[in-house]
Amino acid sequence: MRVVICGAGIAGLTLGNLLSERDWEVTIVDHAPAPRTAGYMVDFFGLGYDAAERMGLLPRLTELGYDVPWADFVDDSGRGRARLSYDRFARAVNGKLLSIMRPDLELALRERLPGQLEMRYGTTVSAIDERDDIVRAQLSDGSEIEADLLVGADGIHSTVRGLMFGDEQRFFRYLGMQTAAYTFDAPEVRARLGDGFALTDTAQRMMGCYGLRDGTVAVFATHYRDEPALPADIPAFLREEYGSLGWIVPTALARMPEEHEIYYDQVAQVDVPQWSTGRVTLIGDACQAVSLLAGQGASLAMAGAYVLASCLSDASSVTGALRRYETHWRPVVVDKQRAGRRGAEWFLPRSRGRVLARRAMLRLSAIPGVERMLGASVTGKNAVRLDDISAERLTTTG
Repeated sequence: MRVVICGAGIAGLTLGNLLSERDWEVTIVDHAPAPRTAGYMVDFFGLGYDAAERMGLLPRLTELGYDVPWADFVDDSGRGRARLSYDRFARAVNGKLLSIMRPDLELALRERLPGQLEMRYGTTVSAIDERDDIVRAQLSDGSEIEADLLVGADGIHSTVRGLMFGDEQRFFRYLGMQTAAYTFDAPEVRARLGDGFALTDTAQRMMGCYGLRDGTVAVFATHYRDEPALPADIPAFLREEYGSLGWIVPTALARMPEEHEIYYDQVAQVDVPQWSTGRVTLIGDACQAVSLLAGQGASLAMAGAYVLASCLSDASSVTGALRRYETHWRPVVVDKQRAGRRGAEWFLPRSRGRVLARRAMLRLSAIPGVERMLGASVTGKNAVRLDDISAERLTTTG
């Protein structure tokens, strides 16, 4: 069996690894000229953590990860106003938590790709010709690949989804926010941050900073914006939007890199009524984007790919496997998307009163028993396990 996977992110790389181990012939294409090095820190837990454990990835992910002791919400003078302890959060998810830069998670997946897998950067799917027994992918470099399955793992702005179902705006649920991420070099700021994660304790807009092991500082910023369209000049917009904040924000804005080095996008979810058609399907953010509000995008990307691989390995037909994949996995995605929308006001309060309410909630989280409620609020339905939604256990040794 042969599969073409469009997208070399977390979902695509996970699926490529798992299907290669099941003796599929795998080709991964990605429009980027090389692996991406820019990205932000993710808290990796939940079903994706379980999938990584079964794939034998946890030792490498732990090596690449960061030991973040806490997240502090600070005022304009840098004084702490509220704290979220990562130990407390880890207990709430049964200790299955690690913090890792998204590019490092992708690195760990690339490192274990088998030699026979074909990886092609600098090209993507430009046209799809689907037939009963085969799917033909026309690539942007002029080449063509025939396969038994084509998978769109190409993110929230998926080209494959557009070719399958049309304009992406039909499937977007814009959540009224936009986000930015970048890194800058400032040894004095790096020393001030230490090992923790610090965020502005503000309404309407929030900037967080944390230090990386290479000595640089990473920035993560989120703000409300009624207009879904992205700003024409992103650096200028960020300077204006965050210019009134204190603490180390002025330094972060002054040392902002060029626009092409800044990650910037809408905070949105994707709701596609149908994930598959014939021998073409979607995984990851292409069909299940939960947004940063849900806090599990990377985890769900890996877990969703695991479920799809499991269904494909335990089915007599590709189309039947795709139906099972969606039947098993969609309810989990819907639950996580709902949890993300419910958490919007907690993540970024709209008013000063909501900021104070968040402070109170974080203080309450130190009370025994409240940890379990915290875990339920971020993970969704605690009863869901990977075994409940996998067609088969794909146990590997890595």
